[in-house]
Amino acid sequence: MLNNYLKIAVRNLRRNKAYAFINVAGLSIGLACAMLILLYVKDEVSFDRFHRNGPNIYRVVSKASNGADVNYMTATGLLQGPRFAQNVSGIKEFVRVNSGNRDIKTGTDIKSKELLFVDPNFLSVFTFPMLNGNPGTCLRQPHSIVLTADEAKRQFGTTNAVGKTMMIKEEDAFVPFTVTGVTANCPENSSLQYNMLVPFTAKEEQMQNSESWFTFFLSTFVVLDPHADPRVVSNQMTRFYERDARAIFTEMLARYKQDPNQPMGTYYLQPFADMHLSTNLSATNGLQHSSNPIYSYILSGIALFVLMIACINFVNLTVARSVKRAKEIGIRKVVGSDRRQLVIQFMGESFLLCGIAFILAVLLAQLVLPLFNDLANKRLSLSYLLDAKLVAGYIGMFLLTGLLAGFYPALVLSGYRPVETLYSRFNLKGKNYLQQSLVVLQFTLASFLIIATFTIYAQFDYLTKADLGYDDSNVVLVSKDNMRHTEAAAFKAALLKHPEIAMVAPKNGGNWMTGARLKNDSAIGFNYETVDESFLPALKIPLIMGRNFSADHPADSVQSIIVNEAFVKKAGWTNPLGETVNFNFENNHIYTVIGVIKDYHFSALNEQIRPQLFTMKNTNPYGMFYIKIKPNTATTALKNIEQDFHQYFPLSPYEYIFKDAQNLRAYESEAKWKQIILFSAVLTIFISCIGLFGLSVLAAEKRTKEIGIRKVLGASVQHIAAKLSGDFIKLVFIALVAAAPLAWLAANRWLQNYPYRITLNWAIFAGPALLVVTIALCTVSFQAIKAALADPVKSMRTE
Repeated sequence: MLNNYLKIAVRNLRRNKAYAFINVAGLSIGLACAMLILLYVKDEVSFDRFHRNGPNIYRVVSKASNGADVNYMTATGLLQGPRFAQNVSGIKEFVRVNSGNRDIKTGTDIKSKELLFVDPNFLSVFTFPMLNGNPGTCLRQPHSIVLTADEAKRQFGTTNAVGKTMMIKEEDAFVPFTVTGVTANCPENSSLQYNMLVPFTAKEEQMQNSESWFTFFLSTFVVLDPHADPRVVSNQMTRFYERDARAIFTEMLARYKQDPNQPMGTYYLQPFADMHLSTNLSATNGLQHSSNPIYSYILSGIALFVLMIACINFVNLTVARSVKRAKEIGIRKVVGSDRRQLVIQFMGESFLLCGIAFILAVLLAQLVLPLFNDLANKRLSLSYLLDAKLVAGYIGMFLLTGLLAGFYPALVLSGYRPVETLYSRFNLKGKNYLQQSLVVLQFTLASFLIIATFTIYAQFDYLTKADLGYDDSNVVLVSKDNMRHTEAAAFKAALLKHPEIAMVAPKNGGNWMTGARLKNDSAIGFNYETVDESFLPALKIPLIMGRNFSADHPADSVQSIIVNEAFVKKAGWTNPLGETVNFNFENNHIYTVIGVIKDYHFSALNEQIRPQLFTMKNTNPYGMFYIKIKPNTATTALKNIEQDFHQYFPLSPYEYIFKDAQNLRAYESEAKWKQIILFSAVLTIFISCIGLFGLSVLAAEKRTKEIGIRKVLGASVQHIAAKLSGDFIKLVFIALVAAAPLAWLAANRWLQNYPYRITLNWAIFAGPALLVVTIALCTVSFQAIKAALADPVKSMRTE
């Protein structure tokens, strides 16, 4: 009997190739989308779970409450690891991790590369398989270095690199480091990513100084005894910290004139495997690949949307085709088939289609995986399918899809009465409310995603094209760490000799943040910038009050500062010129405000403009140059910049980036999501439209005789086409009405994450509405016009 069911199923598919194609195409696309997103979610939840000690590894983190605000901190100082390990029961050992860049010399070539500075037991605590070397001893010597397999091949052409040396810059000289081990490459689903490991070192006086509790710059991990309770250990850590650091904390508050009631904060333990998806304690300070669970939720929702739309297509098309199979069902019932057998037959056909779609989905997923990896910033592989849980997930997806797509049609088809079907008196009763509701649902989902796409595109366009308050065009950034002012002046003078270079402005490297005191003894935090007199003119940052720094005023390099509007507002000044700021961390050095600049977006537009203070202080080092070049001279200018750089700084690596390109990098996440949502919207509208096309074909076949009569009575092609299309377009309009408020709520909530954002308006909703209606109209009108143009004589003869 099963063989007979299979033959009938295959014969039906052959006779209805268009119907089969639409169902298989929709299901395969939906399944492929779900497969890829399941890969993504599986990768996200598997982060950092491969370490043997994983369940017992925790990161030391802290929090401090200040009224209603709670500040979380993932960084620690030098002392947290060793002192907690010595004084808190339940902690077996600790590991400190910090990342930093060092110059590496290979022959005459010098490049800056990132190193991970770790305690010697790093490779004993974390599971990174060793290819060569001893994990317990390879990091004990001060000038030892451990490489990954790829880095060993890059440096020496082989993974057998133990005993070889590398020249790494320390202070002002290159020092030989000996390779003592080679590990396998870091897995992609690891928050700890490195190419080179070197031993973490701290001076003895730093370790004896209790102020090192508060030098927050690294990550500290501890390994607990398997029987220890993390909550009990956390409480013991906080109690010991309060005893050991209370005196120095109080002294530091008094020294820097801080609020004496400021809380010390409390320490607790965060499970290592929780870091990747944590929203308030993410992977930072030498850790990478921090993520947000919202991404998995959004992608899972998209997968559900696409799969639901594909299943809706299946149900709609199968029920709509049921009229054509009514006689077959009647004959089967007359010759003795019961309802159970008919249900098995139609469910079998559903699973056959799902099976074909599943095979095609695997092939399609493999084909588009490189594109998906690029969009999601992953390196996923379908080899993940070999994972037992994932295989079970896909089998479950297959069974669920087959049941969802086939159960209702099988139930409807098996319930036909044989007398009505054999005498051709059968028709679907009522208004087909279920079918219409499903069409509305799938177009509601598609419209929702298209509105989301328009919103994200509009916000991204705003972020990348908004006025930043300064001119970032034709500005080249060149980095050089710890540069004295005399060195910067000499290099600047050399660059300005080239006619294609308009201006040169040195500035501190990185992002300096600090705090100071005002006249009323209140504290203020700000971004601390060290520049020269060329910085503001080079970037065309407008002064709204006072004057710029000037070489004609020697005091500018000692006691003058310029602040932005946000600083003035935060300080509560009405007349900022002449106001003073007390740098209590510089022995109460007093600086005087000589100018106020207009606020500009020195950070990305997804951050609020913060108070900013500029100084020309000659003892602060510079870290980079802002080089303004003339338009259309980039090739020559970059060549001359590089030549001069190597002449003045022969032992430093040369790297550059254009400022406008750097600004765009700040929105890489938005750019990725823009593409992901766009592809999702295209998929949903495509699957919805092929389903709509299939329904329009079946509707036209069902009304063939009616169309013939209308033509004979004088109806025009346009009238008939409008009549056939109208029913479907009404459903699309209902879907748009349902999608609009849902999309507005979601878009409005998403935009709240941006301090600078677009305003939702009618155009963001009108555009998608017009697009959806146009696509739907084109989809159904093609078949409607084809039916209207048919020969009425042939139509009248059709039963």
